[in-house]
Amino acid sequence: MTKSELIAYLAAQHPHLRQPDIELLVNTVFDQIGAALVRGDRVELRGFGAFTTRHRGARLGRNPRTGAAVAVTEKGMPHFRPGKELRIRVNGGRDPGEAG
Repeated sequence: MTKSELIAYLAAQHPHLRQPDIELLVNTVFDQIGAALVRGDRVELRGFGAFTTRHRGARLGRNPRTGAAVAVTEKGMPHFRPGKELRIRVNGGRDPGEAG
């Protein structure tokens, strides 16, 4: 689902709200999640999951076309860890962490 599809879905589910207002809300939520990650904060949405950043150290990589060595600088990468409730919903109502 793309962001525009999400906005259209929410507008259809809530006809009493104007689409520009829904678009503003969705953009604000995404902007705030992104801003928190830039600050190094953790964003936890109970029942959904948590967004964090993970740091990758500098390393020596390879150019896939030529095979030449390339220095890759240190960088932060966004990471999402799904919550238990989301994992259960995705797996048809059963917890994939349970035995049996």
